[in-house]
Amino acid sequence: MEGARKTPITDWNAANGGKMVDYAGWEMAVQYEGLMAEHNAVREKAGMFDVSHMGEVLVEGPEALEYLQYLLTNDFSGMKDGEILYTMMCYENGTVVDDLLVYRHEADRYLLVINAGNVAKDVEWMEKQAKDFKVTLTNQSNDTGELAIQGPLAEEILQKLTETNLSEIGFFSFRDNVVIAGVNCLVSRTGYTGEDGFEVYTAWDELLTVWEALMEAGKDLGLQPAGLGCRDTLRFEAGLPLYGHEISDTITPLEAGLGYFVSLKKDKFIGSDVLKDQKANGIPRKLVGFELLERGIARADYDAYLNGEKIGYVTTGYLSPTLQKNVGQALVDRKAIEGVEELEIQVRKNMVKAKIVKLPLYKKRTKSR
Repeated sequence: MEGARKTPITDWNAANGGKMVDYAGWEMAVQYEGLMAEHNAVREKAGMFDVSHMGEVLVEGPEALEYLQYLLTNDFSGMKDGEILYTMMCYENGTVVDDLLVYRHEADRYLLVINAGNVAKDVEWMEKQAKDFKVTLTNQSNDTGELAIQGPLAEEILQKLTETNLSEIGFFSFRDNVVIAGVNCLVSRTGYTGEDGFEVYTAWDELLTVWEALMEAGKDLGLQPAGLGCRDTLRFEAGLPLYGHEISDTITPLEAGLGYFVSLKKDKFIGSDVLKDQKANGIPRKLVGFELLERGIARADYDAYLNGEKIGYVTTGYLSPTLQKNVGQALVDRKAIEGVEELEIQVRKNMVKAKIVKLPLYKKRTKSR
């Protein structure tokens, strides 16, 4: 992994059983004890993820709101301080530059959290679109460390290290200046696993202190370090998209079933003309869930067929650790799939029957607002 960047937790990961891989140019732990054990720890107790590779961009200025309304698909006009919204950033053709979270500090100050592999591309795109607005963009990615503690016991563990009442932080909300183990942090409650949990942001060189304190505080409650492997199986079961799979620069938010996060009623935003046309005249493709009825595991990019004709491809597929079923999601031709209950997935050289199932595969257990 020569040349791969390190997070504040990379050396700890390597010294504590982490199986290290190159992910988006970062040296990251894909697993520790094992994917299944870590997945189940998050579902049943708690797991902690090193996510310092994520990007953070601060948007400030008198036209910050107007800029975000134009740049992104969601509607931020009703946001209050301390709230978070999920959204997408699109190209003019309606496909996705990235999906991200928007944290509102104040009316003229927002934090955007973007995907690790897209930071350079995203910042370049955002700066290009900012030229006509009175805003300042500050890429804080290299200075900000982040961890995520997820699972039913996440609040109990984190509460041991802070005097802030964490129960007062609602789902998709955050609080700044939270002191954890003596370190000043921003704490949010969103999650990417389908379970309750928190994200902790702090200065890059302070994150290891918080990480080690949490591992110690949670050792008697079953807290485990968790790698990128189970992060993917957890988000997949909960129906949460991953850039490059369910959304990408070839897929629109409407095709991915994310229309709830696209506000077609607000003023023009980048990609809105195409998305409005898709909404009015029919979305070309649709994301569907499926369960294999025969032996095999459907991997990403395997082809999907109906009556011998290719109609799409698998975006994500796994043996679900929670459901213990071979399941997946596929992006398929919308008209071809109408009224259809089964399709076929080409698993290597075999055509494997699959029944279409409702998404998400796993009901989220996150804290209500």
